[in-house]
Parts: sequence; structure tokens; C-alpha cells
Amino acid sequence: MPATPPPLTPGQRAALAAALEARQREVRAELAAKLRNQDDPRLVGLRNRMEDTDDWAAADAMAAQDITLVARDLAELAKVEAALARVADGSYGECAECGDPIPYARLAAYPAAPRCVGCQDRAEARERMRR
Repeated sequence: MPATPPPLTPGQRAALAAALEARQREVRAELAAKLRNQDDPRLVGLRNRMEDTDDWAAADAMAAQDITLVARDLAELAKVEAALARVADGSYGECAECGDPIPYARLAAYPAAPRCVGCQDRAEARERMRR
């Protein structure tokens, strides 16, 4: 059984919280830009192509892709905001499943990680079995 990693230091916690806050701002800006698409030149081009070719299949595919991108960004924003809530309540850096400290290296790579590597592996295995 691997050794339990040390808890985050105050400096590590502050740096990771700053990274989460920066990512929150970035994702919010990306979402705002995607949702403010009335003036998007790609949509103007799509409208022109629709008028010229009546290619509704292409429009449907592009709309589905836009929806997928927005959904992905919303999911990421929810994960970042959940991590910021853990920072606020003092549980950030603790695995949501086993309670052990999440290694700093994992959080540095993915600051919104709610689980340690072992618990994340088990959660992904359960998800694969459900599919």
C-alpha cells in the first residue's frame, strides 16, 4: 500500500486556489464568447450558406458541435467552482472518497481533482462497467 502523501502546505493551497480562480475566469469568458454568437462571422457564413444551399444537415451538425462545446465548458466550470467551494470550506486537497490527502503533483496537474489517483481509477472503472 502506498504511503499517504502529506497534506498541502498553505503556499501550495494558495497557489492552487489562484490557479482555480484564473481558470474560472477563463472558462466564464469562453462561455460568454460562445453564447454571444450573434455577431460571430462563422454564423454569418453559415446563414449565407444556408440561404445558398439549403444545407440544414450542416447547420444541425454545427449547432450540435456548438452545444457540445458549451456543455463541456459548463461541466468544467462546475468542477472548478466545486473545487473553489472545497477551498472555502477547508476540504480542498482531501480525497472526496477516502479522505486521504491528494498529492500536490496531481492537484498541480489538475487543480479541480476531487479524488486521489486510486479513488479516481476506481471511479473510472465503475463508469466503464456501467457503459
